[in-house]
Amino acid sequence: MNELVIVVVEDDPDVRAAIVRDLDSFADGIRIDQADTVDDARRAMAEADADGDRVGLILADHRLPGESGVDLLVSINADPELRTIRTVLITGQAGHEDTIRAINEAGLDWYFAKPWDPDELVSVVKQQLTTFVIEAELDLLRFVRVLDGPRLLEQYARHTRPD
Repeated sequence: MNELVIVVVEDDPDVRAAIVRDLDSFADGIRIDQADTVDDARRAMAEADADGDRVGLILADHRLPGESGVDLLVSINADPELRTIRTVLITGQAGHEDTIRAINEAGLDWYFAKPWDPDELVSVVKQQLTTFVIEAELDLLRFVRVLDGPRLLEQYARHTRPD
């Protein structure tokens, strides 16, 4: 694996820039790709895969041109090869039915209403990516500085302890 990737899917350039800016603390060890449509997000995911990278988290707005962010998250959850990707919906316009669909059909890991709290966003992304790294059995030590270090070190110790 070359890089761990977050894909931010948001059609509003100012909002997308704000999300990416809030996630800047991850830039030292995690690549942040940006997409403004579901098709762009799928291209970014395919490119990451072709490069030997792993998409660990999709952070998607609901209202997008064409397919919705919920549609993207549902399709990810339906694909056994992508299902391990952590999913976060961040939106100001999802209705009750859309939110229920995201939870029930997309296996949504987290939901944010706009405007979001930047510190909470960073905390949730850190926890979700830490879970991804552990579950995907990636090199835990590689991400100690940028993700939840104590949790990763505890997991590492469990796996290296002699029985």
